[in-house]
Amino acid sequence: MLEPQVWREAATQVFFALGLGFGGVIAFSSYNKSDNNCHFDAVLVSVINFITSILATLVVFAVLGFKANVLNEKCVVENAEKIVEYLNSGVLSHDLIPPHINFSHLSTEDYAQIFTVIKTVKESGFGELGLQPCVLEDELNKAVQGTGLAFIAFTEAMTHFPAAPFWSVMFFFMLINLGLGSMIGTMTGITTPILDTFKIRKEVLTVVCCIIAFLCGLLFVQRSGNYFVTMFDDYSAGLPLTVVVILENISVAWIYGTKRFMQDLEDMLGFRPYRFYFYMWKYVSPICLLILIFATVIEMAVSPPGYNAWVQKLAEERFQSYPPWATVMCFALVVVAMLPLPMVFIARHFNLMSDGSNKLSVSYRKGCMMKDMSNLEEQDETRFILNKNLSGSPSPPQRPYRPPRGLATPRTPFTPNKASQSCLVSGVEVTRLPCISISCTDQSMFIGNTVMESHDQVSQC
Repeated sequence: MLEPQVWREAATQVFFALGLGFGGVIAFSSYNKSDNNCHFDAVLVSVINFITSILATLVVFAVLGFKANVLNEKCVVENAEKIVEYLNSGVLSHDLIPPHINFSHLSTEDYAQIFTVIKTVKESGFGELGLQPCVLEDELNKAVQGTGLAFIAFTEAMTHFPAAPFWSVMFFFMLINLGLGSMIGTMTGITTPILDTFKIRKEVLTVVCCIIAFLCGLLFVQRSGNYFVTMFDDYSAGLPLTVVVILENISVAWIYGTKRFMQDLEDMLGFRPYRFYFYMWKYVSPICLLILIFATVIEMAVSPPGYNAWVQKLAEERFQSYPPWATVMCFALVVVAMLPLPMVFIARHFNLMSDGSNKLSVSYRKGCMMKDMSNLEEQDETRFILNKNLSGSPSPPQRPYRPPRGLATPRTPFTPNKASQSCLVSGVEVTRLPCISISCTDQSMFIGNTVMESHDQVSQC
């Protein structure tokens, strides 16, 4: 529990399970309605993920325990047969065997007692007998992780299940569904921001991304593919993912402002979130993530990059250091995974990439709609500002503008636009309301009972 790697892998598992840092959650949430109850969705997903993790933990350890128990019983049977052969051949004396031992129904405890007696008496030549201790804890400690857990441990355990073919088919069908679900979310996090920034056909971009991912995946199906899987899992998903998540946290909690974010949520949900979230977002989460990042960097600096390789001559796994080219590849994975963050920042800072500020930005509140139309370009004006009635219906009579009660009359007078009787609000035509134009610096214009706020120089409908 005191090892940083344990907590880093736990954090990575949470990021993978909830889809944090990959962009998939943000991409999917962009399709929600303005008044969607995101608080309920977040709590529901977290609770479902927690219950699923508990259920998966019970299933995994139950299967691994079953496998370890079966292998331990198999070890006892095989070594009991060796002891019987040694007794019949005179290598071992029958006096070493306690009288209550029955080799036809030998339990683990009885075998442990025989093993201890033989090891004590035959101390000098015990290694030549080739007897194994057959301890259940040793079998449990041999439990594999990663791909070996799914494709080795589980498959081997299911061969001992009743109706093993059925459970094998269901298990790999589950793996296929998990893989497809994960890749759909990941691919959406890649394609959605590209489609929002550039004018590209969605079908073409999706096919190109899938082909590139397929070609990259060929690296992992080689004979040495498992080592590359371990390398990518350790260096492209651990530290970079944690850095992305903490930057998202800091950008919302400290740069944008937690109070402002809480106010946005209140406007969207209709109620103010619990104060608990304020302290978690602003203090607890950044501190925990920073500690995790520093511990990970220190661990990577102290321990050299390496992997566990199977040594055929020794018939066991040994830790091997990466060759120089693989070490360069490991650190390149870390850099490449975090490279989009400074690149996009520099590109937008020097106006090399559009940040969408020339488009109509909309924020919603209960009972009102706020719009910022200060940076509309000429093409946007032709799209959102129409000077004729598109619906073709007769225009209603003009009504003089009257500000709502309690609101001060703006310093700049409102002048109704007589020529325009309809307008577009976020792409939807609004009729039967007089369109009003205003030149202001800090005022608001009203269309019926709808507040249209302007933050810059000129706002028009």
